[in-house]
Formats: sequence, structure tokens, C-alpha cells
Amino acid sequence: MKRIWMAACGAAIAVATACVLATQTDTASAPSRDGGDAVACANLIYAGTRSSVCFSDKFLTAVARDTTINTARKFKPVKLADREIFQYPFAIMTGEGAYTLTEAERVNLRRYLERGGFLLASAGCSSQQWDESFRREVRIIFPTRKLEVIPMDHEIFHTIYQIKTLKTKGAPAKLEGLTIGGKVVLIYSSDGLNDTMTMHGCCCCGGNEINNSQQVNANILAYALLQ
Repeated sequence: MKRIWMAACGAAIAVATACVLATQTDTASAPSRDGGDAVACANLIYAGTRSSVCFSDKFLTAVARDTTINTARKFKPVKLADREIFQYPFAIMTGEGAYTLTEAERVNLRRYLERGGFLLASAGCSSQQWDESFRREVRIIFPTRKLEVIPMDHEIFHTIYQIKTLKTKGAPAKLEGLTIGGKVVLIYSSDGLNDTMTMHGCCCCGGNEINNSQQVNANILAYALLQ
């Protein structure tokens, strides 16, 4: 089954890559190239200058190792308010503490998700302030939509790896998603998906980090590219 999935995945990526950014239209449906046909992922700079320094990119290597998807091994810093975001099919957003997005960032994020982009967001160290800020921003940007719990039988947990549970050192964790047009376009965790164990100088600082986040994040990337 895994071999069949890998072949199908490779075919899907090949088709998407063939359409890569022939124009500068606001669309995030095709992978950004990074040294050939590698799929590049954006690390969003938001609320002016906020960005993630403790979100591991090791899941990109895992995807390249265990599937036929060719990924760039490092994130690309991208300002949420810039048109450049539409060159990337997948983006991460994380941090700690309270923040407020600018109106330009809100408009761009809505367009990005409505036009084929995918966002993986996580509250670093289970930061309650970041969690509250993110949920508020989602309500402002999508007033008629809401985050909903992703059940463990969802295909997100069964793309590359078979994930039966989200492993933490404390309270049970869950993933939440925002759906547009019948597909999930945003995955959010109020507990850390940062995989800080593989990041030098970073730790979960007492937060309820998801310990198998590397596999979870790899599955989410595969799901996003195959939709």
C-alpha cells in the first residue's frame, strides 16, 4: 500500500510541478521551485516582524526520504502581507505571546487559503496568549467558518505514516482544521507541533508538545499537496 501511495503521490506532484507559476496571478496551487522541482515551504513573518525560530524543518527531510516528493530542506521566510506567499503551496505559522495581524495580512491570508494555499499553525510551548490571538484572527478573517476537531480516522493521519494517537507528555492533544470547498486548508494545534527536540537551542519550556509531530507534520504536508 505504501509503495502504491508513493507512486500516486509522485504522479500528482509531477502534474502540479508542470504548471509551476507560469504567471504572477494570486494562486498557491502550484509548488514553488527551489533548485529544480523541489517543493518549498514558507515560514510566515506576521504581525509586522513576528516569525518562528523554533519550528523544526526536519519533517521536510522525512517526506523526501519516505515518499517520491522532492522537498526543499529549509523553510523560506515570507512576509504574510506580500504577494510572494502565493508562490508557496504550504506555509507554517507559530510563535508565543499575544499578537495582532495587520489588515493587509488578514486579506492576504484569506486569499491565500481560498486560492489553494495551506497553512499549518501551532502555538509554541502551548502559549495561551498565542492561542487566543490565533483563534481571534481566524474569527475575524473567516466570520462564517470555524475551526473543527480533526478526527483520528481522517486521511491526514494516514497519508505517509499511520498515526493512531497524538503523543504528549501531559494532557491529550487534538488537531483542528478549517475547511473551504470541502477540503481542509488550515491545520491548527494549540499544543506544540514544533518538534523542538530536533532544534538546537529550543525547547517546549513546559508546554504540552506533541512528541510525534515530525510524522504528523509530514502527513499534513503530503495531504496538502495531494488535494
